[in-house]
Amino acid sequence: MTLRIILADDHPIFRSGVRALLENHTNAKVVAEVGSPVELLDAVDKHPCDLLITDFSMPGGQMADGLQMLGMIRRRRPDLPVVVLTMVNNGGVLKAILETGTRGLMSKTDALSELTLAVQAVTHGRLFLSTSISQVLDDGGAGSPADGHPALSKRETEVLRLFASGFTVTEIAGQLNRSVKTISRQKMDAMNKLGLKNDLDVYAYAREHGILA
Repeated sequence: MTLRIILADDHPIFRSGVRALLENHTNAKVVAEVGSPVELLDAVDKHPCDLLITDFSMPGGQMADGLQMLGMIRRRRPDLPVVVLTMVNNGGVLKAILETGTRGLMSKTDALSELTLAVQAVTHGRLFLSTSISQVLDDGGAGSPADGHPALSKRETEVLRLFASGFTVTEIAGQLNRSVKTISRQKMDAMNKLGLKNDLDVYAYAREHGILA
């Protein structure tokens, strides 16, 4: 039986390479290939499929946040296995991705040959973490005691990541359905825990600790 896959990534060349790998080395057919969150949600609604392989961070207006996108997909298709490919290497963000119900998680820096292993594992109901992802999670997330800072909460990490990605406090509040006051407090709490003095420090910290895609 042919495995029907939706493939989502905003880089056409990367999509082409992944598609060739899947169709040449697994019993799979890519039934839809898209490059934005909006196109992805439309494809999930229109195309019967057995597996979704998606980038975590794709441009797409208010749905540019990967966690929000994955949450929407989970609500629409709770039965659909998902493999996420990402450049994020922050433990807190990676754990948040897994908490959306994602069954496979790979870094784009890993050998693409691991993707065939991920497809096999996920379609048989198993969790798959690539080599580098497993290492990051084993080492702990940013803001862990090993970094010399108190650990950030999941919500603080989420707010800091979105802010460093270019969203305003008001936009973050709208995306996460929280008040502007709550988002502002969570941002300041995270900055205080990490010893960050201003917004430039936030951007620098996000780059250095792999919070940004």
